[in-house]
Amino acid sequence: MSTTIQHIETLLVDLPTIRPHKLSMATMACQTMVIVRMRHSDGIEGLGEGTTIGGLAYGPESPESIKRNIDTYLAPLLIGQPSNNVHQLRARLNRHARGNMIAKSALETALLDAQGKRLGLSVTELLGGARQAHLPVLWTLASGDTAKDIDEALLRLDQRRHCDFKLKIGANPVEQDVRHVAAIKEALGDRASVRVDVNQAWDESTAVRGIQVLQDAGIELIEQPIPAREHAGLVRLANRFNVPMLADEAVQDARDGLDLVSSGFSGAFALKIAKSGGIHGVLELAHVAQAAGIGLYGGTLLEGTIGTAASLHAWATLPEMTWGTEMFGPLLLKDDIVIDPLNYTEFGVEVPQGAGLGITLDEDKLAHYSRK
Repeated sequence: MSTTIQHIETLLVDLPTIRPHKLSMATMACQTMVIVRMRHSDGIEGLGEGTTIGGLAYGPESPESIKRNIDTYLAPLLIGQPSNNVHQLRARLNRHARGNMIAKSALETALLDAQGKRLGLSVTELLGGARQAHLPVLWTLASGDTAKDIDEALLRLDQRRHCDFKLKIGANPVEQDVRHVAAIKEALGDRASVRVDVNQAWDESTAVRGIQVLQDAGIELIEQPIPAREHAGLVRLANRFNVPMLADEAVQDARDGLDLVSSGFSGAFALKIAKSGGIHGVLELAHVAQAAGIGLYGGTLLEGTIGTAASLHAWATLPEMTWGTEMFGPLLLKDDIVIDPLNYTEFGVEVPQGAGLGITLDEDKLAHYSRK
């Protein structure tokens, strides 16, 4: 008799951050995760996570809407269905529900976690096996204070925790932001790579002014300087400057990737399981990028350990990423809801071992931080 999905529970979990995390559209002092617990008829439980940043300031899904839409619309599509055919269940969700990519990603993660536990295989092994066991991880400097950011970067270097840094800019006038970035790059020199994420905050003419200064300062990568839908502008910027452009919000899935490549874009794609609807969707995008010679970057929506582990299992199946990863989400949080945290060492992180995601919940911590 085939195993079926019996019950899906969602929990809103609020975890404080170690410091305010300043983005162009919001400043975060707490991260809210939607934790999915998917129980199957054979007694196995699969875990998933749906996380975004800045409530609705970043995108169309908020933690509250992710939970409500799973509970009301998506979970009923899965309850009673066979557990082991992930592709069929993905197709069922996509057929009956538009968008909701973060919610769908959380559910797919839970399905893969359960299937891995059922078969005694890691998610990486379910996907065909690991090509990497240790992935580089950058750190985002987002206090907004130049001196504090420099001190934080130097500490991370001395700890051998991170040697690549990204700065979140776009909330201030362009001249102020680029001075801030250039000062940090000058202080770090050749010890570290420095990139920026503008989070769509500039128009194209502002981007031209800002990117020229950043390129002259030795900044290595410019992430999403203009709004996501302005594909033509992003292509123009990529062709105008030597410093590569990193498409993030502009490239959600394989179709977006194909459109950008066909338009003449060169540079890199930020991969995120959340924006691609899960691991299978993000790997489809990665394969388009690889075929077109586009660099890869493992992105995050500042997920906790469950969502970060899911991403790491996906990235482990890919060849070496040109621009590394930013899977530092758990390090930004003051506490965790898992028994064994991820192992961050030697400027990167180890891909978790064990069946499924290789993650076990700490029930006491989960109860403590769950929203009542």
